[in-house]
Amino acid sequence: MNNLFVYCEIEDGIVSDVSLELLTKGRSLANQLKCKLEALVVGSNLDGIESQIIPYGADTVFVADDARLYPFSTLPHSSVMINLFKEQQPQVCLLGATSIGRDLGPRVSSALHSGLTADCTALEIGDHEEKKEGKVYKNLLYQIRPAFGGNIVAWIVNPDCRPQMATVREGVMKKELYKPNHKGEVVKLDVSKYVSKTDFVIDIIERHIEKSKVNLKASPIIVAGGYGVGSKENFKLLDDLAATIGGEVGASRAAVDAGYSDHERQIGQTGVTVRPKLYIACGISGQIQHIAGMQESAIIISINNDEQAPINQIADYVINGTVEDVIPKMIKYYKKNSK
Repeated sequence: MNNLFVYCEIEDGIVSDVSLELLTKGRSLANQLKCKLEALVVGSNLDGIESQIIPYGADTVFVADDARLYPFSTLPHSSVMINLFKEQQPQVCLLGATSIGRDLGPRVSSALHSGLTADCTALEIGDHEEKKEGKVYKNLLYQIRPAFGGNIVAWIVNPDCRPQMATVREGVMKKELYKPNHKGEVVKLDVSKYVSKTDFVIDIIERHIEKSKVNLKASPIIVAGGYGVGSKENFKLLDDLAATIGGEVGASRAAVDAGYSDHERQIGQTGVTVRPKLYIACGISGQIQHIAGMQESAIIISINNDEQAPINQIADYVINGTVEDVIPKMIKYYKKNSK
C-alpha cells in the first residue's frame, strides 16, 4: 500500500534505458518517502526479467507474462495497470515519456481519476501548504517541468488524488545501479484476473520498426548547431568536425525547423536529452528549451559571434567568432596536434 511504482518498458527482452533511469530516481524518492519501490513489467517471455530490474533498487517486481501482451497494445496493458493499482493503491507512479508512456499514462490516470504531469525535468519530495484551506500536505511529489514555452519552471503538486503520476523523457535522469546484490521479490500476476477477453480485440499481426541510425545519447562528444550556423551547407562543417574528433552531430529546434538538420538529431525539451563529456555548441543562442537537454554535459564549448548569447553563461569555454572561421581552424589544429 502507498508504494512507488515504475512502469518498465521492454523491447526484445531488454528493459529500456528510460525505465532504468526512473528506477534509479524512484529508489531515491522511495527512500525519502520510506516506502517500497515496485516495478511493473507487462509482456511476453519475461522469465528472469527481474535480474535487470532489482539491481536498480526495486523491492518488488510485478510481472504480467502472456503471449498476447507483446508487442504493446493499449487496452490490455492499461487494464493490467489500472486493476493492479486499484489493488495496490500506490502513491506515486512514474513512466517514460515515450510513445508507450504517453499512450498509457493519460488513460490510466483518467481511469483512476488522478493527475498526470508530462515531460518532467525533475522530481522532488516536499511539503505543500494550502493557505486558504489551512491545510499542510506532507511528502508530496513535486513534478517539475518547463511551462509557457519554457519561460517559467512549473512546480506541480497533486495533494488529494492518487497515484501522483508523471512521465519523464529518456536521458533526463541518471541511470545508476543501486546494489548489485539487492534483494527483491517477484510477484507473477494472473493475467486473466486483470485483463478481460474483450481487451484483446486487436491482434497485432506484424510490426515493423525502423531503428534510428543516430545515437546521440551514447556519444561522448557532440557537435551541435543552431540557427546561427546559417545554412544547411554550413552544417557540413559540423559533420567534418564531428568526424575528425569522433563525435555525433546534434541540432537545436530552430536549426531543425529551418531545415538545416534532421529531427532525430534535435536536442532539447522537445528533442533528446544528452550528457556527453564534451558538447560543442555552434551558433546556438541558448534558449531554455535547448539548455534543458544539454546542461548536464561535462564540458561545454560555445562558438558564437554574439558575446551576449545566453548559452555563454553556462559554457566552460567561449569562442567568439563565426562557424566558418572557427571550425576549420579547430579541425586543422586538432589534426596537427593529434599526430
